[in-house]
Amino acid sequence: MRIQREPLIAALVLVLVWEVAAWFLPPFLFPSTLAIGRELLSILTEGDQLRGALATSARILLGMTGAFVVGSLIALWMGISERAARYIHPLLTFNQGIPALSWVVISIIWFKSTEFRIWFIIVMTTLPAFAFQIYDAYRAMSKDLVEMSLSFRPSQWDMFRTLIVPSIVPGVLTAWKVNLGNVARVVVVAELVGATVGVGYELLQRQQLFDMAGAIAWTLVLVLFVITSQKVVALLEAYLLRYRAQSERSL
Repeated sequence: MRIQREPLIAALVLVLVWEVAAWFLPPFLFPSTLAIGRELLSILTEGDQLRGALATSARILLGMTGAFVVGSLIALWMGISERAARYIHPLLTFNQGIPALSWVVISIIWFKSTEFRIWFIIVMTTLPAFAFQIYDAYRAMSKDLVEMSLSFRPSQWDMFRTLIVPSIVPGVLTAWKVNLGNVARVVVVAELVGATVGVGYELLQRQQLFDMAGAIAWTLVLVLFVITSQKVVALLEAYLLRYRAQSERSL
């Protein structure tokens, strides 16, 4: 696999600029990259801290899975029924305008379980993107292809399996990539709702101790998880949509 040089060079420049700033500014503002590296290594190797990182990763995946399932069902309902779409579409748009902090307050009032609060916040903040992406992909299906498929009188299951699913797969993968970036910001806020383990909890502890090296290290853990997850989705996309590359080569 070919490694792109530009992202690596950009990262090295960022590290160099930070290190130069660390030479001239106090450590509590700009700790050295070596100090940050030690904190990051500690997180990835020590049991308790690693469990915190894994807890946040699990929360992200469970929350996004819930949002994906509900969002897919809503999107298909809107795609099948134009009348339903006229009612649901404005509600999803309204939901998109609600900030994550508002869902935090609502979840505290509504629910007792900390883990369910976090799951609920992630679902509510990522569900509209899943629903809209899949709905748009459904509507983008070729009408000629739909009519041709109907001429063979397929069952509803065959229609769903051979036409609808392949048509919405690109939208599904795009929604996952977009939401992985958004949920990293949401989960930190969500974990402030009484969580005693996780990246958000650890960041709060580092803020109280004025530990900038630890705060940067925990932030990097979350960023690395998101980047790795997006790479996995990109590989899955390349595999599932490999027919596109084959079609381009044939042209």
